[in-house]
Amino acid sequence: MFLLHEYDIFWAFLIISSVIPILAFVISGVLAPVSEGPEKLSSYESGIEPMGDAWLQFRIRYYMFALVFVVFDVETVFLYPWAMSFDVLGISVFIEALIFVLIPIVGSVYAWRKGALEWS
Repeated sequence: MFLLHEYDIFWAFLIISSVIPILAFVISGVLAPVSEGPEKLSSYESGIEPMGDAWLQFRIRYYMFALVFVVFDVETVFLYPWAMSFDVLGISVFIEALIFVLIPIVGSVYAWRKGALEWS
């Protein structure tokens, strides 16, 4: 027989963890002062009066390097637990990890050959 009362702690935790953020937003919306004006609508730059337009175009190269960094950083995070239990897993998992490492390397070589990673 399936008894739902075994999950009472889970449901209580779920309800409490849902109500607290909602309650925080409602309380801050009610208690926060509403004051609009030119000073409130201006952008803040470390206490200095902003100069020029706030919309600047950045080169796509910055995003490419950031994306490559994130890909290899996430790959390192996934490979760390595998490396800690390498002696238990066996050769088939080693081959899977090798494929997992080769895919971003092949992608990086492709991007490098296409000139996507050139800084000029």
